[in-house]
Amino acid sequence: MQRAGVMRDTSIQSRPVGVTILAGAAALALALAVVHFLQALGLLPYFIGSLAVRSFDIWYALTWLLMIWVWSWVVRALWVVDPQAWLFLIIVSGFNLMIDFTTLLFSAPATNDVAASFVLNGLIFAYALLPGTKRAFDVA
Repeated sequence: MQRAGVMRDTSIQSRPVGVTILAGAAALALALAVVHFLQALGLLPYFIGSLAVRSFDIWYALTWLLMIWVWSWVVRALWVVDPQAWLFLIIVSGFNLMIDFTTLLFSAPATNDVAASFVLNGLIFAYALLPGTKRAFDVA
């Protein structure tokens, strides 16, 4: 029953809570990509233990610029509950998870610059594979 003066628009598709959580996590991954991009440009230092190192690498910067574009598309697609967003999120977070794992595996133990990205991508990947999240995107 509607109260006087309050109208509900039923044409807007409701966004499940799980999809909103995934969009927020993807936004955090986008923020991490921006930080890595600024590090590649030399504007922010890389932290290796207690040592801060600044470096400029154009190819690394272009790679992270591409990841900024990808994560921004994923956030937008999740926000509007685009059915293609689920598969793209699985591919992007899985790829980032493999790259971060390889970086952590073959780098010195004191370099924890990608640890946050590894944990976040792992959580995104695991949460996207939950049955409730698959149901929200009609993925059986």
